[in-house]
Amino acid sequence: MTKDCVLVINCGSSSLKFSLIMPESGDTLLTGLAERLLSADASITINIQGEKTRSSLPEPFDHQSALSHLVSFLYQHKYEQRLLAIGHRVVHGGENYSTPELITQVVERTIDALSALAPLHNPVNLIGIRAAKQAFNHLPQVAVFDTAFHQTMPKTAYLYGLPYKLYEQHSIRRYGFHGTSHYFVSKKFAELNEQSIDSTSVITAHLGNGCSVAAIDHGKCVDTSMGLTPLEGLVMGTRSGSLDPGIVFHLCKQLGYRIEQVDDLLNKESGLLGISELSNDCRTLEQAMENEDDEKAKLAMDIFCYQISKTIASYSASLSKLDGIIFTGGIGENSSLVRERVVNRLKLLNVLIDDTANEATRFGKCGNIGKVGHTGCWVIPTNEEWVIAEQTYQLINEGS
Repeated sequence: MTKDCVLVINCGSSSLKFSLIMPESGDTLLTGLAERLLSADASITINIQGEKTRSSLPEPFDHQSALSHLVSFLYQHKYEQRLLAIGHRVVHGGENYSTPELITQVVERTIDALSALAPLHNPVNLIGIRAAKQAFNHLPQVAVFDTAFHQTMPKTAYLYGLPYKLYEQHSIRRYGFHGTSHYFVSKKFAELNEQSIDSTSVITAHLGNGCSVAAIDHGKCVDTSMGLTPLEGLVMGTRSGSLDPGIVFHLCKQLGYRIEQVDDLLNKESGLLGISELSNDCRTLEQAMENEDDEKAKLAMDIFCYQISKTIASYSASLSKLDGIIFTGGIGENSSLVRERVVNRLKLLNVLIDDTANEATRFGKCGNIGKVGHTGCWVIPTNEEWVIAEQTYQLINEGS
């Protein structure tokens, strides 16, 4: 049987997402999610063409248990014979990695060392890598980094106004995230408009529970809104986004917050949830605005959309031209209201929205929602898993 599939693994602290993908076509044979790991309620769901099977996981209810169940499933359905590699999403590659890497002991140690920059993400990414190596010890393992696409940013974009030695000695700088998503939709835009990626300049907005905007000039990222961590930038689902650093000192010195409480406040209790005091989910807030005339829900959405518009507009300073604006991510792909509110503030960029196209372009549909004769405004569903599968496949082929 032909080895034509890559297993893509995205490991979280208490979850493990996976997809089995044919990298050349992007066809997905199965997807799945192991959730509530490290608890007695741990379970795994596998979806094959809309048919789902859900199973409880045995002790110790961990990532290895989930992968062991997946391995058994793959062998049972003979998918294992088609596997050529495992591709892992790794959040932080620092300045070390601007391309995918075959995972060696040196790469593992580097990912571990970079945990200082991504303490919530890199350690659990390593858990997934080590569990997968044990389960699939005969297959090459490849790391694809969220930060890699943003490594083309110039120093003027990625350095903070801090003493330079903090960058030299401790690598404190802007790195950016959602790189695989920004890369995918900019590449897809170029294909849809029959132009090369090297001649394409766009602003991409990945809007989900986490949100980021990127400026891509002639196919290369030149600026992005997330920073040293995913906390910087836009107002998000539960994250505050950028704020006056003096607020942290005020919270600690004047209001008695411990630094751990500030961390939780800014990452888990702020954003749409904190402002609305209702939900971090745009769908819930839109319903509250429409059905209950909820003023705090309206305020949260107003702030959210304004911040996106302001960031997109500011990135025009980073580009040599503007071919289009792209919305992606769960909110960007599905909320016609958010897109309308954002675009309505961008008239100075010659962007106008086509209301009919905007309402029709949802739930996986791709298209230009801008008015004819104006700068293109596109909705392009992201596919980060395909990027990971494709780049894993390309790296393996290069080494063969």
